[in-house]
Amino acid sequence: MMPLDKIDLRILNILQNNSNLTTKELAAKVNLSTTPVFERVKKLEKEGYIKKYKAILDSEKLDRGLMVFCNIRLKEHTRKIGNQFVKDILSLDEVIECYNISGDYDFLLKVLVKDMKDYQNFVLNHLGELQNIGSAHSTFVMGEIKNSYLVPL
Repeated sequence: MMPLDKIDLRILNILQNNSNLTTKELAAKVNLSTTPVFERVKKLEKEGYIKKYKAILDSEKLDRGLMVFCNIRLKEHTRKIGNQFVKDILSLDEVIECYNISGDYDFLLKVLVKDMKDYQNFVLNHLGELQNIGSAHSTFVMGEIKNSYLVPL
């Protein structure tokens, strides 16, 4: 991996706040001409510092206003069972994030659904159909205080 200098870090910080900037606008913010900024951004993309660019949508406006964190404990812990669980979770659109965690549970799911009835349907007809789930514990989000995709630089 290439070493990052102050300008690279500044470019990353600016882009993670607004990836819609043109190269010209970005260049003005870091006091360089467009060609070196363009080349730096391409290098940062190639090296994997920039994974992708996305639009962040408002889930409530799109009728997905109930956020649930669901802790999952598997019955057994084998590579085959773990891999199958991961494969199954990747196919569920309601699961927007999934983490393999340590502690009392094996996985933490972040689930977005329309309402409580929709979540009940998700648990009964999707999670409930997965093999080897020992237990699931749901925590319902009452209000979002901070939601940041920014990596501290």
